[in-house]
Amino acid sequence: MNAFTIKDLENLSGIKAHTIRIWEQRYHFLKPQRTSTNIRYYSNAELKTLLNVSLLNKYGFKISHIDKMPEAEMEQHIGSLVDVKATQERMVNELIQAMVDMDTEAFERTVSVYISQKGIELTVLQVIFPFLERTGILWESGHINPSQEHLVTNLIRQKLIVAIETTVPVKQSTRRLLLYLPEGEYHELGLLFMYYLLKSREFPRFISVQTYR
Repeated sequence: MNAFTIKDLENLSGIKAHTIRIWEQRYHFLKPQRTSTNIRYYSNAELKTLLNVSLLNKYGFKISHIDKMPEAEMEQHIGSLVDVKATQERMVNELIQAMVDMDTEAFERTVSVYISQKGIELTVLQVIFPFLERTGILWESGHINPSQEHLVTNLIRQKLIVAIETTVPVKQSTRRLLLYLPEGEYHELGLLFMYYLLKSREFPRFISVQTYR
C-alpha cells in the first residue's frame, strides 16, 4: 500500500491541499493517518475516494451531498456523467486507480475500451498523456514505486506497438527518418507515438527508430 502525502493528492486530483484540509474538517470521506511527527498521509482507498469526489464535485454535485453517498451510488453517478471532458477525466482516474492497485486487467481494459471508441491517437492525447502528466511528478519524487511505473508504461508501450504494426500508411514516401531519444532519456512512449503518427500519415516501412542511451 502506498502512503500518499496531501501534496500527492493535490497533484493527482487537482484539488488544492487547502481545500482538502477544509473537506477533512467538515466531511467524513477522508480520514488520514498521521506520522509520529504529525504529518498527514493517505491510503490507496482515500486517494481513490478523493478522485471520485473531485470528479463529481467538478460536474455539479455538492460536497455535502457527495459526503452522504454510499460508494455504489457514487460510482453510479460517475458512470452516468455524459460530458465529454467528464468521460475523459473518469478514464484518467480509472487508470490512476488501476496503477495504484497494480491491477493489470483494469488498466488494460480501460485503455482498450477508449481505443475501441476513439482510436489510439485520441486515446493517447485525451487519456494517456493527461494520465502521465498527473502521475509523472510522483514517479520522479519516488512516491509511486518503480513496479507501478513499469506496469503501466509497459502496457501503454504494448498498445502503441500493436498500433504501429497494424497501421497501413495513407500514402507512400521514399524518405527515411531517424527517431531517437536524447541522451539520458529512458522513456520511449513519446517516440513510439510519433512513430505511429508518421506511419499513419505518410511514412510506411522507411522509419528507423533508435533509442540511444
